[in-house]
Amino acid sequence: MTGWRIGYIAAPKWIAKACNKIQGQLTSGASSISQMASVAALNIQTNDISEMVVAFKRRRDLVVKLTSEIEGMKVNVPEGAFYLFPEVSSFFGRSDGQVIIKDSSDLAMYILEKAHVATVPGSAFGSDDYLRFSYATSDEKLKEAIARMKKVLSQLQ
Repeated sequence: MTGWRIGYIAAPKWIAKACNKIQGQLTSGASSISQMASVAALNIQTNDISEMVVAFKRRRDLVVKLTSEIEGMKVNVPEGAFYLFPEVSSFFGRSDGQVIIKDSSDLAMYILEKAHVATVPGSAFGSDDYLRFSYATSDEKLKEAIARMKKVLSQLQ
């Protein structure tokens, strides 16, 4: 249920209380559509979930492999969610002759404008040396996106 912004926590009471304080300041009421979608998700058959786990692991492994082949990206293997968060600081200071990459925001914009692939600067997560991108799409789209990123990033000297 990517993007629905609904969840719950099972934690010691002191952690749950702290999370409640933060959540109360960051979000407001969930829409009725999101609430009903959550009920449906909680009632889904287990085998459907197992299929999605297998699909996301396959996508993760594909993205890790292909992104590792991009010179200059240091790739970790995510253990949860569906995002890759590679270290990309080796691109800082590089240029294609027109654009100089100074930070993760510049790099994310460069990839968006040149490769037409959306990434999120690591600075949005407190780690400017990184980029975040999702692998919650088809294998074909992932292959295409990473091939485009590899091509434009190879133009940075």
